[in-house]
Amino acid sequence: MRKNRNKLILIGLSVLLALYFLYPTYRDYQLHKQLRSLTGADSLTFVEQNEKAIRENRMKRIKLGLDLQGGMRVVLEVNVLKLLEDLAKNRDDAFTAVLKQVREEAKTSEESPVLLLRRAFEVRQIRMSRYYLALRNTNDDVAKYLEDESVKAIDRGIEIVRNRVDQYGVSEPSIQKLGGTRIIVELPGATNENEVRQLLQGTALLEFKLLKDSDLSYRVMETIDKTLAAASGKDSVAAKKDTTAEADMTPEEFAKKHPFFGIAIIDPQNAPGEAFVLEENKLKVQHILDREDIQQLIPRDLQFLWSAKTRTGGEGKKIFTLYAVKATPELTGGVITNARATIDPSFNQPIVTMEMNNEGSREWARITGANINKRIAIVMDNSIFSAPVVRSKITGGNSQIEGMENIDEARLLEIVLKAGALPAPVEIVEHRSVGPSLGEDSIRAGLLSAGLATLLTVIFMVLYYHTGGGVADLALVFCLLFVLAVLAAFQGTLTLPGIAGIILTLAVAVDANVLIYERIREETATGKTLRAAIDAGYEKAWTAIFDSNLTTFITGLILFQFGSGPVQGFALTLMIGIAASMFSAIFITRVIFEMLTEKSAATVNFG
Repeated sequence: MRKNRNKLILIGLSVLLALYFLYPTYRDYQLHKQLRSLTGADSLTFVEQNEKAIRENRMKRIKLGLDLQGGMRVVLEVNVLKLLEDLAKNRDDAFTAVLKQVREEAKTSEESPVLLLRRAFEVRQIRMSRYYLALRNTNDDVAKYLEDESVKAIDRGIEIVRNRVDQYGVSEPSIQKLGGTRIIVELPGATNENEVRQLLQGTALLEFKLLKDSDLSYRVMETIDKTLAAASGKDSVAAKKDTTAEADMTPEEFAKKHPFFGIAIIDPQNAPGEAFVLEENKLKVQHILDREDIQQLIPRDLQFLWSAKTRTGGEGKKIFTLYAVKATPELTGGVITNARATIDPSFNQPIVTMEMNNEGSREWARITGANINKRIAIVMDNSIFSAPVVRSKITGGNSQIEGMENIDEARLLEIVLKAGALPAPVEIVEHRSVGPSLGEDSIRAGLLSAGLATLLTVIFMVLYYHTGGGVADLALVFCLLFVLAVLAAFQGTLTLPGIAGIILTLAVAVDANVLIYERIREETATGKTLRAAIDAGYEKAWTAIFDSNLTTFITGLILFQFGSGPVQGFALTLMIGIAASMFSAIFITRVIFEMLTEKSAATVNFG
């Protein structure tokens, strides 16, 4: 026992860590089981009391794929060729002929459209700078520029889709890039195909809206607070007043007296027209603002909008900002012709420069000239990405936006600004719907097959290898525990093919033990003691086990890299399972045998 103390500690810590990662999944199941048993007001009260726990455990649990919980899977394709056509500064007959040829080649070729376009120009001995950038630029320069614009088009498409899906309210969506031109969107629980099509294919709505006067915004929020307090039988005192009684209140007491200001915190010194809301309270605030009686208190020309991103507050908590803006936009994103993230050389700070067309330039000069020292919100799909202050009248349609924390944030804003007039159309090339009843059947069938396969394997191992079989079966339990824990830790998604991958993993783990046990039998037949035979069995079987698992892992890696959807789910669980089976079937079982043989070699039997 003393000899294996460090190994036992490692195994114990691994098990505890696995249980730690799996606990949210268990807790989420328990909470939803309780919720399903309640109805009416009882269920609403339960959700309000356990909202934080429900949200946190759902976020950390093992997620189920579409084939297990139902929903829609949509594959979008960004039309890069349309982007390349729109980027051209002139389009004569030669350009039209080249583009037609490239369109035909792109239908069967796996090469990028930019590479096909370049090759077509070079075959005709036409410089690409005739249509893109300046005449002094080489084909390499133009190709690099077009590739960069193509990548940005995909990024803009992903950003638009992600923002819209978040607005749509789908829980646990999956949005990822596939290859160079496609985007995969998985929407668990979504069933309305027409809504999803409109959501994903519609033109991005980019708007510039003036922030309302801070005093007016505060008065509206104060009225909401008083109305909620009156409805609950409490007197509301303006949160802006810093009375001694309120200064001495605990946060809980203040929240009871001020139902709105208790969760929508204002800072009367710095930003009295904005409210800061913890991520966990955002839904509550939105429900308040959506109430019919509260809507009647909000002026028609005022609109409350959320920040698109959160900032980190005290204790690492995420905070959204609630803005009050003018309901009617001053300008829409259709006038944006270009935007670029860069570093201001004067102050070494990230900025975003943007260019507008002639119409936009005239309007922008009028708007900025009439609103100096006021803030204009940049809004996309009803989320505010930035709210800069107008410092001076901006003419010529060229302006810059400041206030970004880093260049990544500036690049995100560049993507948002250019997304308003997305040059590359996004088309749905594939969609697949899975009903929740089919998902339930899949879960039932998957669990039944997994349970039956495991049971038969356990019985065979015990009957054929006796004590050794029992130890191998125990290793299977550890292997399954570690696979599920890794899925939960990295927020992986469990699919029906994933369950198949887990079953195959258990077979691989047993196969490793079979190789070891047969080696031990051979070594015992030569007259070696059981302890020496066990040591020799593990050492001599190791090479064969490692080689077979390595080749299987490489296969899984290739499937994950080049596959999609169900194939990736199978490959992911297979790779995780191989690593877990190596640890459980070799390391853990050997420690168990060493402990058993220390006490009495007679208790160990390999059949």
